[in-house]
Amino acid sequence: MTTRKLTGRWGEELAAEYLRRSGYKIVALGYRTRMGEIDIIAEKRKFLVFVEVKLRKTDKFGTAGEYVNAEKQRKLRLTALAWMQSNETSKQPRFDVIEIYAPHGIQTVDPTINHIENAF
Repeated sequence: MTTRKLTGRWGEELAAEYLRRSGYKIVALGYRTRMGEIDIIAEKRKFLVFVEVKLRKTDKFGTAGEYVNAEKQRKLRLTALAWMQSNETSKQPRFDVIEIYAPHGIQTVDPTINHIENAF
């Protein structure tokens, strides 16, 4: 596995643990279709939350969340729709972004996590 993939997986695991500690139930990790991938699918109260995780070393070139552009949002919506068509739920869908800032990559001891609820 490449360093990039390992770092991405590390960020997703960190985000999933953050969500668990915040009272979310993790439903799926790395859900893929031909339309795209959703990093984390979680539930909390009345919401089914589709989470995009963005990991960056710095916000020098913009926040991590700014990298979730209109095309990425479209793919996330289509992928979420596919999941909802395959899995019966009465929960309301919501799209969140979790930004993780880790200046030293996976060597970062205390990364900064910013959870943006209802990001788009």
